[in-house]
This record gives sequence, C-alpha cells and structure tokens, in this order.
Amino acid sequence: MHTQDWTAGYVSDLAYTFGYFPELNPLRARFALLNKGIAVPGFESGCELGFGQGVSINMHAAAATMPWCGTDFNPAQAALARDLAVASGAGARLWDEAFGDFCHRSDLPDFDYIGLHGIWSWISDANRAAVVGFLQRKLRPGGIVYISYNTQPGWSAFAPLRHLMTEHADVLGARGTGTAQRIEGALDFTERLMGTKPSYLRANPNVEERFRSLRSQNRNYVAHEYFNRDWSPMHFSDVAAWVAPAKLTFAASAHLLDHVDALNLTAEQQALLGEIADADFRQSVRDFMTNQQFRRDLWVRGPRQLSALAKAEALRAQSVLLISEPADVSLKVAGALGEATLSVGVYGPILDELSGYKMKTIGEIAAGVEAKGIALAQVIEAITVLAGGQHLALVQDEAVANRVRPQTDRLNAHLRDRARGDGEVTVLASPLTGGGVPVSRFDQLFLEALGSGRQNPNEWAAYVWGVLSRQGQKIIKDGVTLQSAEANLAELEAKASDFNKKALPGLRALGIA
Repeated sequence: MHTQDWTAGYVSDLAYTFGYFPELNPLRARFALLNKGIAVPGFESGCELGFGQGVSINMHAAAATMPWCGTDFNPAQAALARDLAVASGAGARLWDEAFGDFCHRSDLPDFDYIGLHGIWSWISDANRAAVVGFLQRKLRPGGIVYISYNTQPGWSAFAPLRHLMTEHADVLGARGTGTAQRIEGALDFTERLMGTKPSYLRANPNVEERFRSLRSQNRNYVAHEYFNRDWSPMHFSDVAAWVAPAKLTFAASAHLLDHVDALNLTAEQQALLGEIADADFRQSVRDFMTNQQFRRDLWVRGPRQLSALAKAEALRAQSVLLISEPADVSLKVAGALGEATLSVGVYGPILDELSGYKMKTIGEIAAGVEAKGIALAQVIEAITVLAGGQHLALVQDEAVANRVRPQTDRLNAHLRDRARGDGEVTVLASPLTGGGVPVSRFDQLFLEALGSGRQNPNEWAAYVWGVLSRQGQKIIKDGVTLQSAEANLAELEAKASDFNKKALPGLRALGIA
C-alpha cells in the first residue's frame, strides 16, 4: 500500500534541538527597529511558523500579553509544545499542520508579528510560496516578519561538501537504517576523503576546519542543519524577491551586534557602502564584505520613518537590566572583523549606572553619564552591544511583567520539574524580558531546591545529588566522570556556591527566582 510521505524530505526520525532563539522575541525586534528609526506597531497577535520543540513560542506566549499561534509539521514536537502551553496557561494555539494547510486556515487572526527561525533555507519552493501567500493575507500593515536563513556568499565554499555528504547518505547509506547511522557513515567517508588531500581542499583551505567543527556537533543539530532534502542558502536579493509580493521591505538585522559597523566593517568598507544609494544592493555588498553565512532579517510591511525626536524619545524610554555584576561583564566582543576591546571610558560609567541589578531607562542612564562626556548616541550603541552580547536584557513595562508573572511561574515550575530527568531545555521564562533566559540544568535544579524550602547552597547540592544518584547519573568534570558520592557532592556544592553568588541575584532581578 502506498503511504504518503508527510515529511516532505525533512528529517523527522531525529528530534530537533530544544533551543531558544532570542531574535524571535518581539521586544528585541522592537529595539532593533527603533535603532534604525522605524516606527513599531503595537503587538496584538503573534505567529511562529515551524516552531520546532516549541520552546521559543511558549516563552514568548507566557512572558507577554499578546496571543500566539503557530505550527510545526512534526506531531511529536507539536505535542511537546502543547504540553508547555498547557503548563503555562498562556493559551498559545499550536498545530502540527504542514505550511500548505496551516497557511490557509480560516480561523486565524491577522498578525502584527510573524517569525520563522531556521525554516526558510530548509523548505521547498512550494512551501516558501505558501509562506509568502500567508504573509500577504495575514500580516497587518506595519507588521513585522522575522526570517533567518543560510546566506551566500558565506556558504559558497562549503556547499559542495554538504552536497557530497547528503549524496553519500542517500546513495551509500544502508536502506532501512535511520538518519543517525547514515550521517555517521557520511561523516566517516568525508573524513577519509579529507585524508587524500583533494584539490578542492587546497582551493578552499577553510573547509577542513568547518568540517571538524561540524563533526563535533550534536547529531540532532547536524541532521536538521545539513541532511534535509531541501537546503538552499540564498543571496539576500533572492529572499527580497521572494517576499516582495507580501509588500515587505527589509528594515534591520535582529542580530544586534550587526548594528555596530565598527565591529564588522573597516572604514574603507563603510565608506563604499555609504556611496550605494539602493538599500537592498547595499545589503548584498555588505554580505560580501563580511562573508555572511547566516542572516537574521526583520522585514516590515510598509515601514514608516520616525523623526529624529520621536526616535530619541522612544529609545530613551526603553528600560534595560544588567543581568550580572559589572565586574563580570567582558569588555571583549566579537564581530565580523574579529575580537574588539570596548572602551573602558564609555562602558565603565554605563555599567556602574546599571550595577546592583537596577532597572533603568536608557534616558536615565544617559543623564547619569552625561557629566562624563558620554553622549546619548554612545549610550544607545553600548546598550546595543551589551544586549547583543547577552549581558543586558531589554525589559518591558512593569505592569505587563506583573500581569504575566503567574504564567512564567507556572511554565518555569514545569521546566524545573522536567530538569530532574534531563537537561534538554536550558532556558526559563522571564516576565521582564518577554522571553527566555539561559539557565543550565544544574541551576534549574538549584532553583527547585530553593523553591522547596532548602535555604543554603549545601542543602541545594544535597537535593541535586539525590536527584542524580537515584537515576544513576554522575558529574563529569574536566572530561572525567566523578565516581564517588563524596566527589560528586563536593563538585555540586562548589557549583551551588557559585550559583548563589553569581547567577541567583540576576535571576531574582529577572523575576525567575
């Protein structure tokens, strides 16, 4: 009997990773657009297409007031996502429908925000057409679309090797074996090929290092990144042509460090870009300058430019929170040009203003450092860099945070309970940030111990060791598994003490602890 392949060539026998993607957070999109002087609509409804395990969409549904809808074709992933939605009580409406079906539903609202992370490059042209039709019909005027995708020219050297690996998996992979086994066979063969020193490698010397990195990565990630049937890195201009029928205009990068030209472009490159009048062609040229491999684009349906006054006032009103002590913030940051050192004279006073986990508006920070000769534009750039480096959180109105706190508390309780059995979800929801914050499995378990009435780090460590030992799990330290109970407990006590001093104050400030 013929069975229809519902996977459409997409890997389905290996689960997608449980990552959280902050670029999908509408609050971050708002800041990125304001940075470019573009008006931002009120967010009344959101949608995520291809939500994977549902971590991001549930973080954003729990930590904000607007309702969310979404779909992911994989029923196992949609089932987990629904479990998270039930746990938070935020009411996200989630389906396991293919894009062709979901995008033609008649019971969906119009949306102010639609996000696609890690989807565009890995689906067929037919599915891309369905998505664009959905954007045409369901995105409100002024609405925002986030699309991330693999980009040329950054993939031009590695793409032939990816093609060879997938061809090996298809042609020489044993029929009836799973994706994981076929991937291992393809990687082993490619390793042998590298050993023969092919001319391709001499012409593309960086490929071998990228292959080594790929080989060391989580196999679930490798499967979904490299081994789907559809895999299409695109030039920016090609994506712009695809979304043109939906009346979308490129507005900004959701990757905040892209906003700081000095981190990514030489003075000569900036000057050349400044001579290019066409905004889209400017993006194409910039991608060549940075050898861009992955873009995180924000598109707007009918962008409206703010006046200089309106832009400054909106940015001044944005509240932020430093999520660690100033001394723990690295003044090194990586951009396309490599690692750069931030100015102590600028960043020191700004970090001092934010010490003690105090929430402040950008306007308040600017007023506090004005006497040191630091201008508003320098403050905004510093906030952009600190937020892009995950040292600082953009936060929403306190009234909104108080309203959603019961939802984030319920979701976090569910995830902390889940962390007793595995470390797959390493993020918790913050009512202040409108999204997720990285929290390791051990730190989640320390929070669980604290919430159950245990008062000090040694008690937290004892609780966590009880959880682990009952499952036959042990700590790995410096690549070595600790064997004795005493050694495991001592390591957990050290981790708990470190958590108490460094992570816990920030988590409390973020409304997570």
